[in-house]
Amino acid sequence: MFTNLPRFVFFTGKGGVGKTSLACATALDLVGAGQRVLLVSTDPASNVGQVFESAIGNTVTPVDRVAGLDAIEINPETAAADYRERIVGPMRGILPEDALRSIEEQLSGACTTEIAAFDEFTALLTDNELLAHYDHVVFDTAPTGHTIRMLKLPGAWSGFLEAGKGDASCLGPLAGLEKQRTRYAAAVDRLSDPDSTRLVLVARPRQSALNEVARTSRELAEIGIQNQQLALNGMMPAETGGDALAQALLQRDQDALAAVPAELAALPRTVFALRSENLVGIDALRRFAAGAQDRIEQSPADIALDGDLPTLATLIDHLEQDGKGLLMFMGKGGVGKTTMAATVATQLAARGHEVLLTTTDPAAHILETLDGGHDGLSVSRIDPAEATASYTEHVMATRGKGLDAQARAMLEEDLRSPCTEEIAVFQAFSRVIRKSSKQFVVMDTAPTGHTLLLLDATGSYHRDIMRHSGETAGKLVTPMMRLQDPAQTRIMIVTLPETTPVLEAAHLQGDLQRAGIDPWGWIINSSLAAAKTDHPLLQQRARSELEQIARVRDELAGRYAVVAMQANEPVGVDRLKLLGEATDDSAAA
Repeated sequence: MFTNLPRFVFFTGKGGVGKTSLACATALDLVGAGQRVLLVSTDPASNVGQVFESAIGNTVTPVDRVAGLDAIEINPETAAADYRERIVGPMRGILPEDALRSIEEQLSGACTTEIAAFDEFTALLTDNELLAHYDHVVFDTAPTGHTIRMLKLPGAWSGFLEAGKGDASCLGPLAGLEKQRTRYAAAVDRLSDPDSTRLVLVARPRQSALNEVARTSRELAEIGIQNQQLALNGMMPAETGGDALAQALLQRDQDALAAVPAELAALPRTVFALRSENLVGIDALRRFAAGAQDRIEQSPADIALDGDLPTLATLIDHLEQDGKGLLMFMGKGGVGKTTMAATVATQLAARGHEVLLTTTDPAAHILETLDGGHDGLSVSRIDPAEATASYTEHVMATRGKGLDAQARAMLEEDLRSPCTEEIAVFQAFSRVIRKSSKQFVVMDTAPTGHTLLLLDATGSYHRDIMRHSGETAGKLVTPMMRLQDPAQTRIMIVTLPETTPVLEAAHLQGDLQRAGIDPWGWIINSSLAAAKTDHPLLQQRARSELEQIARVRDELAGRYAVVAMQANEPVGVDRLKLLGEATDDSAAA
């Protein structure tokens, strides 16, 4: 698959591009060559265990039926719980219960979760005693935005600890972290050493995906990670048999490759063809890793469920009825949340409604997707850097007013803590929610892990407000209360008609329901079963979708829509409007 791999190999890229499949297949390929391998997932929505059809979890575990391969999935929630206990545990029986609850509340936010996961990540990367057992360590990393933050954190936290000032309550006492400074510095060195680390940028051969990977490549190069390689996954085979959809998909892929950004054109490149089978299970992974010929069934079969597949237009009809409200699109990265959010927003604006389309996704490309404007439609983005700068300026102008030079310096140092970003983004998120009482607010959220961290921050705020509100509690409407109220908020889960994305979407729905938030509907995007094709490979993939579509219909969703695979990328207001109007089973031209 890949040649001359160094000891540490990272797979990164937008969610849904096949990072996990390539990471797992690469691990099998290395094991087949006699190497001992540790496979590590740092994705909050990890599915390595699902791909191997084996229980893995948060400890290093041998993979069933694969001698020489161990794996671990770093679970951010478990890591955060362990992290909190390491800090709070020694204080039990010493501090009053109220004080302990206050500390635990401080440690319940998204920043603590991220730092706890980061702490385990750097521990693995620098544990020479553990690493001595392996020839290679393969990292299946989280989607782009999360990965960039994680790779930046070693340097960011080393700098923060170097100063040795400020309030880092979400991390625990600074004294407890000082001893880890050497480990963080070692992690930085290991990540940026081209002889020991390679970063594989995984992308589908789509123009928007390649543009995003190019941005990732630049950002990683800026933080010292120069040893990069491009993996293009899911290239349409050249033999189309005259099928219109297959020809259009091949042309789309070829056009994207012809316009590959300069940053990527200079990188070593490996292309993997689209295959008819889902890469789940050791046998399928081994066939893929060995480059075995795809096994395509030539005999056509009826590709249909009982009854017609419900369209996005029907879903929009229902969403429109209240005339206002918050519409949130959630799901794993790469499933088309941005496109679906932009389509619904464009359609609602075309029907005469005032619509704000916004995003909390660090890797969002809403403006690229819209590629133009429409009457009644406005666009905004909650940018973490901008929100943090605004929040910092406000705090310095209020809390910093009247302080002497030393006190102001200490406050500035406090605000340089990465925890500040969590507070700033949450405040911006809350302001957007309030606008939904008068108009439609369509929110393209971040990939699943980021979304849950954001909602966790919202929940922490909700608990804190209710605890301190006393007699006025009945009059308060917190952001979490808005999210839990189906009259004010409707959440759409977006997925693909494939086993792993549906499983992950089901897990997301379970997490939301435990928080008292019941998703309103599901959107199954890029479905070949909803498109017209006679191409054997595409038909076989279409047949494999039916089980997952039926599961969404029968077990998971109260209402759902299926959006056909598009022959051309739905970019631009006019094409988005057509996508939202489609009522037949053909892919939009």
